[in-house]
Amino acid sequence: MSDSDTVSTAATAQDPEELARANLYGLVSRLFYAPADPNLLAEISRSGQAGEGQVDGSGLVAAWRNLQDACRNAYPAIVRQEYDSLLVGVGKAEVTPYLSAYAEPSAPDRYLVRLRGELAAWGLSRRERVFEVEDHISGVSDVMRCLIEGRYPLEEQQRFFESFVYHGAVAFCVAVQNAASANFYKQVASFAGAFFELEKAAFEMTD
Repeated sequence: MSDSDTVSTAATAQDPEELARANLYGLVSRLFYAPADPNLLAEISRSGQAGEGQVDGSGLVAAWRNLQDACRNAYPAIVRQEYDSLLVGVGKAEVTPYLSAYAEPSAPDRYLVRLRGELAAWGLSRRERVFEVEDHISGVSDVMRCLIEGRYPLEEQQRFFESFVYHGAVAFCVAVQNAASANFYKQVASFAGAFFELEKAAFEMTD
């Protein structure tokens, strides 16, 4: 497992569509967990089409193409500098990657307590040597990956997505896209936001 894995699960998904969903959540987690390194940039550049064969009302396919173009033209050192300026910062990041700030700005601690309770009920926990708080965009994305790979019922996935992921994640992506220092990560956020919108639409179709 990669350094972006913040929770653990033993089961793996077999269905190709579910595996694709899990992989996309894993990619979003990795992209926001640490600066994209040369290997990741190259891998995205030469990958196939995200969302291929789907009705793409979310704009995922176009956002993926734009992200691939950004990866092809990116310099790792500049990407790292942008990541640090945007999401780490000195003293305070330009954009906070912690979703409680967007989902419940007036009571972020309440959101975090509920999230931790949910993870504890499922037996999911942060990995050792992972210091980010659980509501980091990478953390909640990785929880979704684990739920899919662990074959949790779709209803459980939807409940977690709607309670802890969608509103905060979409608002975070908008904040990144509007950030003054965002360039490469503007395309990352556009892709991630389109994916979250596609997930929301897919869940609504199952209601």
